[in-house]
Formats: sequence, structure tokens, C-alpha cells
Amino acid sequence: MSTPEALAQAPSVAPYDALLLLSFGGPEKPDDVVPFLENVTRGRGIPRERLVEVGEHYFGFGGRSPINDQNRALLKEIRADLAAAGIDLPVYWGNRNWDPYLRDAVEEMKRDGVQRAAVFTTSAYSSYSSCRQYRENLADVALEVPDAPRLERLRQYYNHPGFVEPFVDATLDALARLPEELREEAQLVFVTHSIPTAMNDTSGRDGGAYLAQHLSVMAEVASRVEAAAGREFAHELVYCSRSGAPHVPWLEPDVNDRLEELAAEGVRAVVMVPIGFVSDHMEVVYDLDTEAMATAAKLGMAATRASTPGTDPRFVALVRDLLVERAAQERGRQPRRAALGDLPAGPDLCAVGCCANLRESRPAACGVDS
Repeated sequence: MSTPEALAQAPSVAPYDALLLLSFGGPEKPDDVVPFLENVTRGRGIPRERLVEVGEHYFGFGGRSPINDQNRALLKEIRADLAAAGIDLPVYWGNRNWDPYLRDAVEEMKRDGVQRAAVFTTSAYSSYSSCRQYRENLADVALEVPDAPRLERLRQYYNHPGFVEPFVDATLDALARLPEELREEAQLVFVTHSIPTAMNDTSGRDGGAYLAQHLSVMAEVASRVEAAAGREFAHELVYCSRSGAPHVPWLEPDVNDRLEELAAEGVRAVVMVPIGFVSDHMEVVYDLDTEAMATAAKLGMAATRASTPGTDPRFVALVRDLLVERAAQERGRQPRRAALGDLPAGPDLCAVGCCANLRESRPAACGVDS
């Protein structure tokens, strides 16, 4: 609960009367796994037997994805952070693919009398699956729920200090966990979710934004790590979690393939830095902590993994900063828009055709073409 002193000094978040945390969702028990994957892949014609095969990743962790628990923890910390700043605002949570669903959250907001809500998505970068698809979800729910609250997505935040700086500290910590005799020669392997090359080519306003944004964040994190450590580290971007038809080109190289190449080149130690992810969900705990670590062990390579932002206080405060920034913008102010690296802060509204849907034409909210 906010104290009187905090309330008196609180930044204004008008015209918003609520905040919505919008995420991907994940199964919470074995019986959820295949239905969840059916939700994720709906309309793509993927056979059920293939979904059962993919589901083995989840069954290896008890049929439960970490993501919902991570969102519960983030929700709790966001509420506490807003209250400590004197911001008295209800915070809701809805998912794209599993309970609690976005529609249920919006119906709850409507019952509570919410009129206009800011939306924070747990995806930092620009692409169809990480940006426009959420905008399509918001457009869908506006049609499905009569008199739904007005929903306005907060901008992309891949280069916000609250996202970048936790990765710097996490990388330094991961370096310190390598054997002392190998630290100075370690290579930094920055990892993100692979996407089809066609999706990258149409990401952002002018195309190629997904890759460009990751390269910018990688360069910023590597530069700050090198300044803190007092030496340079070789670094590069690789990918994980490729799916889909083999004949469709996706961004490469795969992290496991690249580890094998690095070992052949004589690299003896790596730090994997999952800059594509906000928390340690399945792509991190399976693709990196399980598969990639096993690959490194097979190759005799020392490997550690940097943590994701999760509930780092700087990442939690990022949500408040974006909310206050957007609210000020909506009131006609010109707020400071925090950004690190060589790319500017992203726009509040996506441009026409931004992160195009290559399968079908669908309405998308929170853009100049919506």
C-alpha cells in the first residue's frame, strides 16, 4: 500500500486507470501440454503426433512451464514497485496461449470499471511473433468483449537500461563462475529465439529490425562487460528453439551447431547470454540449460549461462518508467525516453505494415494503421 508521502510525490499515470501484463502463457500440468501447443500452433496444420513429440520438452520438467510462475512473481513485484512509488493502479495479467487468458483479464477489467489500460508485453523485440501478434490479440479482444477498456501497448524496450543493465551484471557473474584459468579466453555467445528469415526481413518499419535490435543490444552489453572486466571478449549472436518445416529458412547458426564449431576452433570456455528472453522460461531452461549445456559437456568445453532479467529491480522499474513515459506523452508532454546503444527508443505506435503477418491479413491494435 502506498504511503501518504509516496502518494504526494507520485508521478502521474493519467489517463490510464490500469496496467495489463500480457504474456505468452504456458502449461502448468502434464494434461495441459498438448492443448497448450495446439493453441500456440493453431492454423499451421501441425500434426498432433508432432505436438506430442515437442511436448516431451515439457514432460521432462513435470509437464509444467516455468513461465506462469515467473509472471506471478513479476506481477507481485510490479505491484510492489508501483505502490512504493505512490502509484495507486490495479495491475492485471492475461496470456495469449493459456490460462489466465487475455480475454478473461479484459472481462475482469471491464467488470472493475477500467476505462483505459496500458499494456506491458513480456517480449522486448520487434517481429511478428514478438510484437504484431500481440497487437492482433489486442484487436481481437476489443471485438470479442463488448465495451472493452481501451488497451494501449507500451513501446518495445530491448534497449531500455532496465533490460540491458541486468544482462551486463549477469554476464560478469557468469564469467566469474568459469574456471579462473579460462576466464580471460572465454567467448560470449549471445542467444535469442530463432525466427524464419522472412519474418526478420519484415520486422520493424523497414525490415530487419529483429536482427538489428539484437545486434545493438549485444554490442552494448559486450562493451560494458569489457569495460568492467578490463579486457575484450570475442562475442557473437546465435539462435535457439527453431521449429517448423525444414525447407523454410530460419535465422542461424543454432547454438549447438556453433558450440561444436567453436570447440573445433580451439575455444575452451563460453558464456551463454540469453538476450532474447526476459525470464528463464522453457527456451532457456531446456534449449540452453539442458541441450546446450550437454553439448558443451560433450565437447569438453567449460560453459556458464547468464541469468535473464526476471524480477531484477531494474527490470521491474522499467515497467513503471514506460508507463509514466507513455502517460506523459498522452498528456501532451515530451518525456525522456531512455535507451542505450546505437538505436533510438522505439515509437509508441507501430508504423503501417510493421512486423507484417505473412500468412493472412488481420487487424492489429496499437499502430497507426489500426
